[in-house]
Amino acid sequence: MKTSYSEITPYIEELAAKSCAGNHIAPEMYAFHQVNRGLRDMNGKGVVTGLTEVSDITAKKLDDAGNLVPCEGRLSYRGVNIKDLVSGFRKDDRFGFEETVYLLLFSELPNEKQLKDFRALLSDYRSLPDSFVRDMILKAPGRDMMNIISRCVLALYAYDDNPDDISIPNVLRQCLQLIAMFPLLSVYSYHSFQHYHQKKSLFIHLPKPEYSTAENLLHLLREDGKFTFLESAILDLAMVLHAEHGGGNNSTFTTHVVTSSGTDTYSTVAAALGSLKGPRHGGANVKVVRMFDDMRENVNTKDMGQVKDYLVKLLNKEAFDKSGLIYGMGHAVYSLSDPRSDILMECAKMLSEEKGREEEYELYEAVAKMAPEIIAEKRKMYKGVSANVDFYSGFIYRMLELPYELYTPIFACSRIAGWSAHRIEEIQNAGKIIRPAYINVKEQVKYVPMSDR
Repeated sequence: MKTSYSEITPYIEELAAKSCAGNHIAPEMYAFHQVNRGLRDMNGKGVVTGLTEVSDITAKKLDDAGNLVPCEGRLSYRGVNIKDLVSGFRKDDRFGFEETVYLLLFSELPNEKQLKDFRALLSDYRSLPDSFVRDMILKAPGRDMMNIISRCVLALYAYDDNPDDISIPNVLRQCLQLIAMFPLLSVYSYHSFQHYHQKKSLFIHLPKPEYSTAENLLHLLREDGKFTFLESAILDLAMVLHAEHGGGNNSTFTTHVVTSSGTDTYSTVAAALGSLKGPRHGGANVKVVRMFDDMRENVNTKDMGQVKDYLVKLLNKEAFDKSGLIYGMGHAVYSLSDPRSDILMECAKMLSEEKGREEEYELYEAVAKMAPEIIAEKRKMYKGVSANVDFYSGFIYRMLELPYELYTPIFACSRIAGWSAHRIEEIQNAGKIIRPAYINVKEQVKYVPMSDR
């Protein structure tokens, strides 16, 4: 009788125990060999592995005595402060994602004609090959949208007449097509999941050429295709804030590593998607929303004393998923503030007023103020803690009635812009395969003949 593909048999359990025993490295060995685990030094700062012009994160500044001290966080795309970029298009009531993509790819802000032409180009690319939805998405539905998107990206290799050419013009063409296609791959994958696994009615909308990326996402997702300007503008803004975040984040570093091998764009982007899918990278905003759901189920959220007690229980591994984390708090680089969170906080307030969810927003605001103080009391920290981009983005997505299953894919729809910029930068400047060194700490052992084992 054939064993189930998913079954973990007693023999597999036995082999797994053997594997764990044979692969254990004592933690003190890392310190002895001066190895920075996770490519981070003892202070949690990332080890420098490359140079980039795509974006920059600032969380510290020199004081009068010449010491590095924490400061309000700053994020720049191609040298442009993200707050100035956002302020610019919001003041004009424009959508900013396409403008941001242009800036990241070409290192300059577009004028009106350039932006109009670029939006038209993305609109032309916003379609999938004939029968692709039927053959690659509907005929093979899955339960995880990120895996379906990865499979679709790899499949697009077969539809490209020049998939392996890594000249800049060809790679740029491929990246622009993927940027345009990602909303379709994400939403169509979700509809397929809903239909085949949740037994819901199936509908497939075609994108509208006059719509922006954010407008098309909402149009494709909703059965009636309708949305308000505020809804689409805030989703557009969230996509701008997720489009890029320095070369050191896991999925972008993956993009550099895989690109350095000389492989094709589709393989590179599929690898980056695999990285982003990991809950330590792309899925934190879902955790934030579910943590707040658990809070409301277990305490009176109008009583700030009970809310504070709940946050303490989170840190003590006594509440929610018992991980010891207050999700949405803290960042690997930022300490005093995450500029993306500052912007999204304002947007969350505006959207909560339109949706009649002001009370819920006030709870988020209260936790954002309380949690850093509680963490400072309970944890030994080398830097401050503040709300990060995930803290408000999940709340915003919920108010936009976006399903949990699309939270990380929408992150991917945004971050494909940054990945594309970094892929082109790696091709143009590096010229060497990224090959880090590992120190072998296993002693030599003698080979034992089969008859003597």
